[in-house]
Amino acid sequence: MPVRAVHAIEQESYAILRAQLAERYPSVGAWPPLARAVLERVVHASADLEYAADLVLPDEGVLAGAVEALRGGAAIVADVAMVAAGITARPALCRISDPRAAQLAGAAGRTRSAAALRLAAAEAGPGAVYVIGCAPTALFELIEHAEEFQPRLVIGLPVGFVGAVESKRALRERADLPSVSNVSGKGGSAVAAAALNALLYQEIMLYQDTAGIDTVDFDQEAVR
Repeated sequence: MPVRAVHAIEQESYAILRAQLAERYPSVGAWPPLARAVLERVVHASADLEYAADLVLPDEGVLAGAVEALRGGAAIVADVAMVAAGITARPALCRISDPRAAQLAGAAGRTRSAAALRLAAAEAGPGAVYVIGCAPTALFELIEHAEEFQPRLVIGLPVGFVGAVESKRALRERADLPSVSNVSGKGGSAVAAAALNALLYQEIMLYQDTAGIDTVDFDQEAVR
């Protein structure tokens, strides 16, 4: 299990964003730790403080359950390669470049992103954490087949003007799908990966605590 060193630049960035959040959104200070960790990492990735009013987060217990699932080796499924690339602590399943995705998309009348999600879900099996930051059609595919895919958590933050708001609203309307989403059309690959990384880094910290590790070496050119 890799463990993580925080660069001085990131420490300074967090000090700044926390001060700005405290000034503009003082209620964030009362948020529980995991919810606040997700928000802060999303803000860190986007430099957009308005996510404090835009993110829709589940109960802290849901996030804690996802951290434990990741700690236990739960698969991670990403809709596109940029999301997968932004997930820095663990590999993610992404089949957007798989030739089978194009074939399935044509045969099923779906977008390639939706077809790729279906392929990755078949590999991941039940209990995976899904991270969707680009393609609303992939999120709609997940919602449609939720009983089959059985996700542990859905981070649904696709960006755009066509289908992004609607897909995230549909996700929130599914009470049986624990999710992280946002209300507006904002989002994107970096933001979705950041939300997942917040949980992964919590999982790493749990490992450090139980293993008695004091220092870490988790080399990243830029931590998001």
